Amino acid sequence: MNSIGLALAIIGAACASLFAGIGSAKGVGLVGEAAAGVVSVDPNKFSKVLILQLLPGTQGLYGLLTAILMLRKIGILGGDLADLSTAQGLMFLAAAMPIAIVGLFSGIAQGRAAAAGVGITAKKPEHNGKGIIMAAMVETYAILALLVSILIINNISI
Repeated sequence: MNSIGLALAIIGAACASLFAGIGSAKGVGLVGEAAAGVVSVDPNKFSKVLILQLLPGTQGLYGLLTAILMLRKIGILGGDLADLSTAQGLMFLAAAMPIAIVGLFSGIAQGRAAAAGVGITAKKPEHNGKGIIMAAMVETYAILALLVSILIINNISI
């Protein structure tokens, strides 16, 4: 058994969840800071700002999904452990990079956009949907990165 290939694949799975999770944590935190100020002045706006705070959390979920798919395919979760070559391990590591990198940066960017949406909600709550749409636009790139990661994982032959 080639432990280098397996180690590279596991590092890839860890990177997918780690970096996308960091992006989400940072993004959700940014929005939470802005939302706390709004809710302290007007508690009735809690549900509107909560939606905005939830948006940057999806990148972490995408990273987790990617990691689970990888760990399942290589047999760490619910199967026989695959005998991966170094090249296959590198392919899994590369497969993790789209969601790892895009998840990191888009989670933070989405947090900034959502925090700006909280500002809209504070001043004109009836325009809350516009802030949600602006923040959701960033989500597109995280979804594209998730799709690329999944396509690569599914096309690595073991």
